[in-house]
Amino acid sequence: MSQAASPGAHGDETAAIADDPPAGGPGRGLVAAVVCAGVVLVNLDLFIVNVAVPAMARTWSGTDLADLSWVLNGYAVVFAALLVPAGRLADRSGHRAAFLRGTAVFTVASALCAAAPGVGWLVGARLLQAAGAAFLMPSSLGLLLTSFPPEKRAAIVRVWAAIAGLAAALGPVLGGLLVEPGWRWVFLVNVPIGVLAVALGARILPGGPPAARTPLPDLLGAAVFVVGIGALALGLVKADDWGWASPRALAAWAVFVVLAAWFALRSLRHAHPVVDPALLRIRAFSVAGFASLLFGVAFAGMLLAITLWSQDVWGWSALRTGCALTPGPLLVPPTAILAGKWAARTGPGPLAAAGGVVFAGGTLWWAATLDLDSAYAASMLPGMLLTGLGVGLMMPTLVAAAATALPPAHAATGSGVVTMLRQLGSVLGVALVVVLLGTPSDAAAILDGFDRVWYVVTGASLAAAAAAGLLVRRTPAATGAAAPGAAAYRAGEDNSAALGKAT
Repeated sequence: MSQAASPGAHGDETAAIADDPPAGGPGRGLVAAVVCAGVVLVNLDLFIVNVAVPAMARTWSGTDLADLSWVLNGYAVVFAALLVPAGRLADRSGHRAAFLRGTAVFTVASALCAAAPGVGWLVGARLLQAAGAAFLMPSSLGLLLTSFPPEKRAAIVRVWAAIAGLAAALGPVLGGLLVEPGWRWVFLVNVPIGVLAVALGARILPGGPPAARTPLPDLLGAAVFVVGIGALALGLVKADDWGWASPRALAAWAVFVVLAAWFALRSLRHAHPVVDPALLRIRAFSVAGFASLLFGVAFAGMLLAITLWSQDVWGWSALRTGCALTPGPLLVPPTAILAGKWAARTGPGPLAAAGGVVFAGGTLWWAATLDLDSAYAASMLPGMLLTGLGVGLMMPTLVAAAATALPPAHAATGSGVVTMLRQLGSVLGVALVVVLLGTPSDAAAILDGFDRVWYVVTGASLAAAAAAGLLVRRTPAATGAAAPGAAAYRAGEDNSAALGKAT
């Protein structure tokens, strides 16, 4: 069934909000498998390339490391900046088309990365890869939400988020395996998976309801948003090189503040904004997004720091490091699946908060036990298990809470917002680890630097837990009624229309 949206500033875009997927078509399990294959590609690449950078430096021995750093930084900046506009366009033009195009671009860009004859080519291909990823991620969640009935949406979103978290955490593991025969395999591994996802997706992915004949979203606002988020991410990823109080870093953040304020005011007045202010009035969506930002700091900071500890302090190879980190990620999917049953009884808030506390327990364990000559089984392994459990409880719960609070017609935009916030948190987490570790001169300084990292990561995880605790339990959509977010959206829609006219 569907509901007609109340008239308002954006009423024509939400006139039909489908609560039930179209009948017939291929099995939903196969649809989910194809969609999750694309999600695996993107999330693996968030961290798998980090392991390959030293090998790239050996290939191009005369290359400035500052130039090589853009293999990582350029991807992070473009991915974060394009997520929300890409999600908005996917909601307008159709999730299937956006997913297939994003996956195709990502796959072609991966092949170009593998064939790179120099650093400039590689950086350019990585920017293209990030653009494909920005279209793929939001549309993937939109496809799942429109392919499954309301009572199954929270469960499938948990699977989506669990697979994304598992892929991200396994990035260093697979990177260590693939770098052994050559760093180009880090990119080549994406190609057959991407080709298969596009080929199968073109045949089986549902088309969804016909795309609405609506005006394009605010293109000027989208451009300003991209520049603003890009400036914020650029300032974060280069802060250690430039200096946190350097004119360039401060200028980048000033650009973000000015453009963010302008973008917010324009969104209140424009008939078709990139991010509708009404979405932010949905409590579950806003709270989950803020908690995702904080947990992104903790997750990325933890993953980078424990990888650096294994390789730089204990002197392990990339392969041995990857194997040592595996137990934590392997706990994410089963924990996420079990957490779905617990969330039905407790609500998302207590469950996500518990995940943040368990995660913090793992990093505190490392602060107390990791030493230059400590044993893996007694020091690193317990922390890996606790952080894996924490990720499985926290990350899928936040994504499910945000996604199921929104009307499916705006799933890609909402997913883009939440993923962007988590990505910005990850960029900040990596930057903080680099700053906190510094360039220690002796063993005592090394231990002090990592202790600072563990405490900051713990604090970020506990802050995310506190924010997640604000999520309130709501009646599940199992009755077949529209998601509560749809009603909240329509109410906010009328409010934003009135505000726009008043201003």
